[in-house]
Amino acid sequence: MAEDKTDNIVYIGKKPTMNYVLAVATQFNSGTSSVTIKARGKSISTAVDVAEIVRNRFIQDLKVDDIRISTEVLEGEEGKKSNVSSIEIFLKK
Repeated sequence: MAEDKTDNIVYIGKKPTMNYVLAVATQFNSGTSSVTIKARGKSISTAVDVAEIVRNRFIQDLKVDDIRISTEVLEGEEGKKSNVSSIEIFLKK
């Protein structure tokens, strides 16, 4: 059975950190071998916290496969452009 990559992504937002930790742990416990954690802006620190909590407290044999950082240009109202930092953390069993 091929894994659908879009199912293995956890987007970090404004919910409590443990909600995302549970989402990542659930993905791995359902048989997935890799999960991607994605965040932008102020949520980046929460994404790092989620990855570390899952690795250190829930699934010790996880490895950080890759980390990608980038800047996205968003266009707001009235055509104003702003730069928003983003991160992708790839975890693998």
